[in-house]
Amino acid sequence: MKKISVLLAVTALTSVMATSAWSKTLVYCSEGSPEGFDPGIYTAGTTFDASSRTVYSRLVEFKHGSTEVEPGLAESWTVSPDGKEYTFKLRKGVKFQTTDYFTPTRDLNADDVVFSFNRQLKEDSPWAKYVAGGSYEYAAGMGFPTLIKSVDKVDDLTVKFVLNHPEAPFIADLAMDFASILSKEYADKLQADGKLEQMNQQPLGTGPFTFVAYQPDAVIRYKANETYFKGKEKIDDLVFAITPDASVRAQKLKSGECQIMPYPNAADIKDLQTNKSLKVLEQPGLNVSYLAYNTLTPPFDKAEVRRALNMAVDKRAIVDAVFQGSGSVATNPIPPTMWSYNKDIKDDAFNPEEAKKMLEKAGVKDLSMKIWAMPVSRPYMLNARRAAELMQADLAKIGVKVEIVTYDWAQYLKLSSAKDRDGAAILGWTGDNGDPDNFLDTLLGCDAVGGNNRAQWCNKEFNDLVKKAKQTADVKERTKLYEQAQVVFKREAPWMTIDHSEEFVPMSAKVSGYVQDPVGVHRFDGVDIAE
Repeated sequence: MKKISVLLAVTALTSVMATSAWSKTLVYCSEGSPEGFDPGIYTAGTTFDASSRTVYSRLVEFKHGSTEVEPGLAESWTVSPDGKEYTFKLRKGVKFQTTDYFTPTRDLNADDVVFSFNRQLKEDSPWAKYVAGGSYEYAAGMGFPTLIKSVDKVDDLTVKFVLNHPEAPFIADLAMDFASILSKEYADKLQADGKLEQMNQQPLGTGPFTFVAYQPDAVIRYKANETYFKGKEKIDDLVFAITPDASVRAQKLKSGECQIMPYPNAADIKDLQTNKSLKVLEQPGLNVSYLAYNTLTPPFDKAEVRRALNMAVDKRAIVDAVFQGSGSVATNPIPPTMWSYNKDIKDDAFNPEEAKKMLEKAGVKDLSMKIWAMPVSRPYMLNARRAAELMQADLAKIGVKVEIVTYDWAQYLKLSSAKDRDGAAILGWTGDNGDPDNFLDTLLGCDAVGGNNRAQWCNKEFNDLVKKAKQTADVKERTKLYEQAQVVFKREAPWMTIDHSEEFVPMSAKVSGYVQDPVGVHRFDGVDIAE
């Protein structure tokens, strides 16, 4: 069966390349399969690369290479003096993509914006749970249903967001992937046909590339959007060749089977950097990797137990083994390059003997636990299995028995968010908007329990601090509040913070125009490749 599936994948890619023989084609060796193609119901970068950053656009966008916001589908916006009303003027004449499965009859208008957000905000929407097991995890985790009072159509090209309270990062939030704008006309057609699930299988947006076809776990094919409001892209065809193994991705890149790859093995970086036919972009990652305890289940509901386990693990050994010099040990839940990082916090010392005493004092004996290891490489964790094995060995030295478990990526993300999850899960995060709120509230706030908050940790002191910070416009005051929140986090230890990493993107020397983005996504608008 394995040989057959590999043959099908090769055949599919060969077929795609053959159909593109007379066009300019860029092949991207992606690290995994998307969970789906609706960015509203997922949080993984793998899914965003395949959906929101190719097919869709947003009201506002991040400039390439920064977290600075610029106009997108909205050409301008105004904010009321009390910070509770945001009014957006939409661009005139923006076209939705024409595909084999839908032909739009009108341009983008306010109805599309209202629909795109209300489906995530209103529980009675027919789109609220249109994908089995899916939910608008990002919108919920960021508190959008309670933050946004209404999304109103003022006229065809004007939309007003009315908030229940001021929200400092709101504009930056709207540049995030979950805020992508969908076609209400397409949605209405799918609803009338009883085919809502098709929205997640055959996407349609206003972005730089039009979806063509997807062969699961093998190939995704796109073509340049001829009517893109910023102008047609320089490449005609974009192909995602799904290649989970980092070593195989590197071989494909060197042989010319693909032109860009993400997340190389640390051991392969030097070889890729010295290859004259390649170039390797590099930057500090706006990221963190962590082990999230389920704080709702004993004995992980006790902070002293969590801190003891943290002290039993040699994190430096993990970082050295996994990143080989391209990562650093994490102390706080936000990266040190982010404003409001609390430099005064000291990390838990590696002290197995003290950890053993702390467990005994807490009445914990013969502890058995599961550690979940991610099945894919991500910038913040290149090899979760190796990290889990090192944790397993360290914890065995203090009498804790560890079983390592894993699932395919989509299942891993879904199951790890369950409130009754058994065990601690290795995960991580790359900031989406450059704001501390995107880590502290999105990953650790009470609104995110059962979703992005994999520790299932709702601490009133911490939550009050981050909520107050979100509603404060003054950056100095926000900084103080976030610094205090990090003190609470370290004391309560819902995570074992593992690392922050450098991010590398190897590519063919023929590629031009590719820019690394601090928010960790891979964008192909503006990219070209020499013949």
